[in-house]
Amino acid sequence: MSRQMELMPGGPGGRRTLAETAAAELHQLILSGELPSGTPLRLVDLANRLDMSQMPVREGLRRLEALGLVDIVPHKGAWVRELSLEDLRDTQETRLALEALAVRAAAERFTAADASTATEALQLQVKLAKAGDIVGARQAHTDFHFAIYRAGGSRWLTRAIEPVWQNSERYRFGSPQSPERIELHRREHEAILKACIAHDVEEAEEALRRHLAGATERISAYMTGETGGTRKD
Repeated sequence: MSRQMELMPGGPGGRRTLAETAAAELHQLILSGELPSGTPLRLVDLANRLDMSQMPVREGLRRLEALGLVDIVPHKGAWVRELSLEDLRDTQETRLALEALAVRAAAERFTAADASTATEALQLQVKLAKAGDIVGARQAHTDFHFAIYRAGGSRWLTRAIEPVWQNSERYRFGSPQSPERIELHRREHEAILKACIAHDVEEAEEALRRHLAGATERISAYMTGETGGTRKD
C-alpha cells in the first residue's frame, strides 16, 4: 500500500485534527488553482468555505507557510505565495540535490517488491492522466516517485524532500497534459525505474536529472508563453 504525503487527501491514515484538515483542504485548493498565486487568504472567508472556526484555519495556514506555499505578514494578512521562474528554478534545483541522493540509494537496494509498487503507481498515473483525472494522476505520480525514494531506506531524506515536492506540484499542476506529454512523462519515469531495477546507480541519477531538467524547461516555457499557452495563475 502506498504512503500518502501529509497534506494529500485521505492521508496519512488515522483521524485528523481540525487544523490538519484545514491545511489539507487549503492545500488542495492551492494546487487545483482555485486559490491562485497572490490570492489574499482571509480567515473569515476561509472558515466559512471550510465550515469550521477561524482557529484551525489559522493553524492550517501556518502549516502551509512552513511548506512555502503561503506568505504570512503579521498585522497585514496572508496570501498564496506567488509563482515565479526564479522560485521554480530554486525549487527544482533543491529537488535535484535531494532526490539524486534518494534515487542513488534506491538503486543500490531496489527489490522486486519495490519494483512492483513503483510499476503499479506508474501504470495508474498514465491511466488516470489519459482519463483526464488530474488529481488522481498527481497522487499516482507522487506515489511513483516516493515508492522509489523510500526504497533507499532513509526516513529523513524522504521527509526532507516532501516540502519542496509540495511546492513543485504547484508548477506542474497548471501545465497542459496532451497525449504526447503523457507519453513523454511515461518514458522518463520508466527510464528511472528501469535503472533502479538494474541497480545502475549512475544511470538512475542521470535519468532523474534528465526528467527534472525536462520538466523545468517545459514549465518555464509554459509560464513565459513560449508554448502559446496562458498561465492559470
